[in-house]
Amino acid sequence: MRKLALSDEILLSVESPARYIGGEVNSVMKDPGKVDVRFAMCFPDVYEIGMSHLGIQILYDMFNQREDIWCERVYSPWPDLDQIMREKDIPLFALESQDEIRKFDFLGITIQYEMCYTNILQILDLSKIPLNAKERTWEDPLVIGGGPCVYNPEPLAPFFDMFYIGEGETVYFELMDLYKKCRKEGCSRKEFLKKAACIPGIYVPQFYEPVYREDGTLEEFQVLEEGIPEKIEKQVVMDLSDTFYPQKPVVPFIKATQDRAVLEIQRGCIRGCRFCQAGMIYRPVRERKVEYLKDLAKEILKGTGHEEISLSSLSSSDYSHLPELLDFLIDECQKTGVNISLPSLRIDAFSLDVMSKVQDVKKSSLTFAPEAGTQRLRDVINKGLTEEEILNGAGKAFEGGWTKVKLYFMLGLPTETQEDQKAIAHLADKVARRYYEIPKDRRKGKCQITVSTSFFVPKPFTPFQWASMCPEPEYLSRANTVRNEIREQLNQKSIRYNWHEADVTVLEGVLARGDRKVARVIEKAYKDGAVFDAWSEYFDYECWKQAFSETGVDPDFYTLRKRTKDECFPWDFIDAKVTKEFLWKEWERSMAGEITPNCREKCSGCGAAVLRGGVCVESKS
Repeated sequence: MRKLALSDEILLSVESPARYIGGEVNSVMKDPGKVDVRFAMCFPDVYEIGMSHLGIQILYDMFNQREDIWCERVYSPWPDLDQIMREKDIPLFALESQDEIRKFDFLGITIQYEMCYTNILQILDLSKIPLNAKERTWEDPLVIGGGPCVYNPEPLAPFFDMFYIGEGETVYFELMDLYKKCRKEGCSRKEFLKKAACIPGIYVPQFYEPVYREDGTLEEFQVLEEGIPEKIEKQVVMDLSDTFYPQKPVVPFIKATQDRAVLEIQRGCIRGCRFCQAGMIYRPVRERKVEYLKDLAKEILKGTGHEEISLSSLSSSDYSHLPELLDFLIDECQKTGVNISLPSLRIDAFSLDVMSKVQDVKKSSLTFAPEAGTQRLRDVINKGLTEEEILNGAGKAFEGGWTKVKLYFMLGLPTETQEDQKAIAHLADKVARRYYEIPKDRRKGKCQITVSTSFFVPKPFTPFQWASMCPEPEYLSRANTVRNEIREQLNQKSIRYNWHEADVTVLEGVLARGDRKVARVIEKAYKDGAVFDAWSEYFDYECWKQAFSETGVDPDFYTLRKRTKDECFPWDFIDAKVTKEFLWKEWERSMAGEITPNCREKCSGCGAAVLRGGVCVESKS
């Protein structure tokens, strides 16, 4: 019987002790003496968030299918346990074996969101792994990062031995086999990393050096070792029906943020919204075969006992076999009392008809994401959604029995004017009016329209990577404009308004487009107490401002500065299969307010066709 890393006394003194004990349904136990590679898979946030992440479940299952690899999990200790571990000098441990992370061969960290960067340093620090990769020896695990944020890995470059650019199902086993071979042959750590850097998709930061101009912008990215590739190619799984997917994912003891079975139906998005990084970096759209998904759904529900299954996709409505899949799921789930969750649907007649079949109308709310208040600005961002479609969709929803609608918008978008800001309030009022046009005897009380605005953050590999952001006070001013305009509307009592924090937005903008100089700021902020920055109750902006000041790094350089067409970006050494020429063309089209058709209507020549698969080769007949 394994021994827990934490005593009963400690477990009883912290919030949700089940976060730290492992032993969940479908978790994998192996004999550490009978495996060659031990891999600690980390989500740098609290357990409930990390257990909701599909990517880790996929890799956990994939790694553990090999007898010579044991993959375990680790998450960020909540502040109460963090304090105890430091006071009592308890090293961070994996859930399955409860062994110290420092004893593992690899520590793999998925990086989903910029505001978790200090949590990454927390993981390294509590594991007693040197923060700087160049200080590590074979006594330390190899630290490798993956996920969407590694499409600009530079702010984290000093802390990682490697980054994996792309989808994890492709070359990880090649990396594991190389590691086994190098260890058997007695290679040095640097020799292994040099060989690893030649595997497609693997980026080893210590073999590259940024060269700066006098104005602080990048001049070039130098390769320091002979034989190391200048460009790192994104790795893509082209056949999603012939790859790894967990039929028995780990089921947590406590309620996770997304407490349901997840069926990923496709990857990528045809829509081409110009602000959306995921829609660009996951190109081209690739669908899973519907028969494969039917079998998978049955196995996952049987293997987990979940009472809800969710279809995962950036745009579920665009899955070409959605009607057939839903008919199957509705029939299958009605037998067992399992609910069906349908996020990322476009609100049209088909979607509303489907939702009326699978949702409890009394408990659900519908979500629309117009993103901008005016049609002009929606054209700028290539949203592909008209006001008529929004109001028609809302009208059909109200007539179908829904009374709650959530509307999501962004503030601070390129070319945005005060008219655009006020139009958010006007559109919300029009949606409410559409509800009150229904005869009173057919209404179910009052409607509730929740308007939420986040502040726009430009991301790498999007057409808006050239865009400037707003100063922090300007964001708050724009939110006040929306709030005040809502108060002037006829249906103001039916409209609730929420907005995102401006200081978090500015910091996210720095981290999203930062270079290696930003790493000094992250390390300084962490050492001064910054951690769990994604949680408003722990975010301390003063700590970050002090870190910028003491390291001499100006945040305005990364957020407010205008960028030219030919500027060398910190992420330009990555080949994401979406060309910089295409992104610039889209930036110009956005400034002209021109719409780009979706991928099924017309190929826009983004570059993803070089992969020869997915939507790029679908029959156009």
